Amino acid sequence: MTISVNSDIGNVNVSIETGNWAKQADGSVVYRCGNLVLLATVCATDDSKEGQDFFPLTVEYLEKMYAIGKFPGGYFKRESKPSEHEILISRLIDRPIRPMFPDGYFCEVQILVQVLSSEKSIPVAGHAINAASAALMSSDIPFSGPLSGVRIGRIDGKLIHNPPADKMDQSDLDLVVAGTHDSIVMIEGEARELSNHEILEALKFGHEYIKKNIDLQTELANRLNKPKRELNLKLKSPELTKKVREFAFEKLTKANLNKDKQARSKEIKEINQSTLEKLISEGIGEDQKKDIKNYLHELEAEVVRDLIFKEGIRYDGRKLEEIRPISVEVDVLPGVHGSAVFTRGQTQSLGVVTLGSISDNQKYENLEGVKEKTFMLHYNFPPFSVGEVKRQSGPGRREIGHGNLAERALKNMVPKFSEFPYVIRIVSEILESNGSSSMASVCSGSLALMSGGVPLK
Repeated sequence: MTISVNSDIGNVNVSIETGNWAKQADGSVVYRCGNLVLLATVCATDDSKEGQDFFPLTVEYLEKMYAIGKFPGGYFKRESKPSEHEILISRLIDRPIRPMFPDGYFCEVQILVQVLSSEKSIPVAGHAINAASAALMSSDIPFSGPLSGVRIGRIDGKLIHNPPADKMDQSDLDLVVAGTHDSIVMIEGEARELSNHEILEALKFGHEYIKKNIDLQTELANRLNKPKRELNLKLKSPELTKKVREFAFEKLTKANLNKDKQARSKEIKEINQSTLEKLISEGIGEDQKKDIKNYLHELEAEVVRDLIFKEGIRYDGRKLEEIRPISVEVDVLPGVHGSAVFTRGQTQSLGVVTLGSISDNQKYENLEGVKEKTFMLHYNFPPFSVGEVKRQSGPGRREIGHGNLAERALKNMVPKFSEFPYVIRIVSEILESNGSSSMASVCSGSLALMSGGVPLK
């Protein structure tokens, strides 16, 4: 049975249809807005894997070049691995949706959002979140939705809902906001030094459009009236949780006041091991080891939260207004154009700047057309930065996402190519990490730019 709903949201009509395409998926919708057509599908396994102790959600956003009547670039003339743009949109969809699944639900879930037809004047980010949520609402998979996303711009002081991509260079605000009918659950974006009041007004403005799209998804779900599948949730054992808490809470509280990350981690590891040994000696089964480790991890989060809200102390013993020791070094690499090391506590970034000619610019193509970048920031997070041993396999989603955050923070500080005719590349090598490494990249990058003689705004 095909069900379709539609509504005018802003100055466009949005329609969502289910029951016609991709019917073997657990949930699927065709989402239309103007010439933009998205196919969103979701599938989930019936049972979790034996011993599974986390929620394995995969979100993939894919752009098809036929959506604008073009061939893919490259030798093979077909879409291959996701571009950075597709990875960033995938992360935007993932972040607000992931917390909306029930605790203890460990079945594998895969969400695919594909652009089948495109319109350059319609930004896709918010619509992709809407389509993914609608697919979940059309399925029998447990989901505490719906939720919706919207992109907000501001041109000449006027807030704009889903502004055209070709107008965004005139905007002093670029926000992607996601939320439920009652609250906002995710914000990502950039602004040119707007006030708190102006940002809050933009969030309120965006939330009104979020509620309208949620109403549309609710109408779809009500008309479909599909019951959710029976769940076998892996819920916490109150007795085991109580035993873990009684033995470890005070010890973890004391350990979390240690300012040195490595010493603190070692102490916490020893507490976790002693807790495990004690409970096993009291008759806890070997099959509950993972549960104990998970409870200890949750307990540590509770300890950190209690220290902040009850005592005004952060997890390394700092007061709320106290910052970590900061140091900087510049011109640390003699053979490069600009370099600097920024250290804050136990987070450290080496920033390296390279200046090139226009032939070094980055050309890339997506559904909005061929584009070029004359400023780029690349972020690397090697395993040694957190004292781990891991296989190196190129930048992952996290590195691409964190690099994008740092790049967006710096790009408005860098002069335009017409004013400073050099292509600029910053590489941030994270040498140590104990939180906020993307912001450390911003600091090391700006220092390296100044070291390289780049005039910042």
